[in-house]
Amino acid sequence: MDIEDLTYKINGCAMKVHNVLGNGFQEVIYQRCLAMELKKAGIKFQREVEQEIFYDGVVVGKRRADFVIEDILTVELKACFNMEATHLVQAKNYVVAYNFNIELLINFGAPSLQFKKIYNPKTNKYRAGLKLDL
Repeated sequence: MDIEDLTYKINGCAMKVHNVLGNGFQEVIYQRCLAMELKKAGIKFQREVEQEIFYDGVVVGKRRADFVIEDILTVELKACFNMEATHLVQAKNYVVAYNFNIELLINFGAPSLQFKKIYNPKTNKYRAGLKLDL
């Protein structure tokens, strides 16, 4: 499956959740509902996956990714009224620290679903349109 097709399907799942619940719930509620929609869509995922954070080749801490999808990208959820620059910077730091190529940042807290695709600047092969065999 093409990475663009996969992110499109994930976005569709998130839109289903947002259309049903709207905004105003805690992040964990959206996380549970998104997991249900991903499962219905046949997308392989793991929730709350602990990821090591490296500095200079040394593990300096751990953080949990909301979702790891198909072992190729991460999804970070927010439930705030509006995404801010700090959320985008945080997502960029995570995608680099986790060493994934792409992270999706999805905000359920706004009146309209907010969806950003964050590319790892160290590994930008997906920007070139390469396809993945999933």
